[in-house]
Amino acid sequence: MRYLKTLAFCIFLFSSSVVFSHPLDELVILDIEEGQITFQNEQMAAEYKAALKRQRMRKLAAMTWQEKFLLFIQAGIEHIIPKGLDHILFVLGLFFSSLILVSLLWQVTAFTLAHTITLALAALGIVQIPADIVEPLIALSIVWVAVENCVLKETNKWRPLIVFGFGLLHGLGFAAVLSEYGLPEGNFISSLLAFNIGVELGQLLVLITAAALVWFIRKKSWYRQRIQIPASLMIALVGIFWFVERVFLS
Repeated sequence: MRYLKTLAFCIFLFSSSVVFSHPLDELVILDIEEGQITFQNEQMAAEYKAALKRQRMRKLAAMTWQEKFLLFIQAGIEHIIPKGLDHILFVLGLFFSSLILVSLLWQVTAFTLAHTITLALAALGIVQIPADIVEPLIALSIVWVAVENCVLKETNKWRPLIVFGFGLLHGLGFAAVLSEYGLPEGNFISSLLAFNIGVELGQLLVLITAAALVWFIRKKSWYRQRIQIPASLMIALVGIFWFVERVFLS
């Protein structure tokens, strides 16, 4: 019985893609989520994601632009908190590099500008780089900033430029998620802007939380040895693990 359902599922997806109409997507998605149909191969999983995207696009088409704007702000925040642990660790790596506001501000500004550029270019289809290249490099960017925090007592003058380069990579990571979510054609620019605003709000929440946790001990003589370096080492180790996982275990 399971194989008959699987076969029916594949036939449905193929036929629906031909006629460009998907009236039964919701029913198939419901069957999968309730466990009545299970995945047998990667192609089925990909077709399921495509059905979900079509479903989201139909729902978006029925929304007002204000509802879409708020929805994409929420999607941007959620991609950082709680779903974007790699981006959270990168931002924390920037935070632990220096508690001097001007230095931190330059780095965060460079990161924001860079990922905004590549997010827009990728969303417009101008730049396309496979995720199996981008994701390991994002992991290495986390390792880089964390190791620099341990080696250098003060950030060097080139740090904002380095962070800008890493921001370009993270923007491609954001774009991959946004592509899966789907951007409405009629409100493309406003939805893209809303998603980016959500990402920035998520990053700001991370920085504010980190600052609140260390605010009263930031000037202690032992802060670097007991807080900054250990925290940076843990961030670097997680980045190394992700790099190995994304290159050799994916």
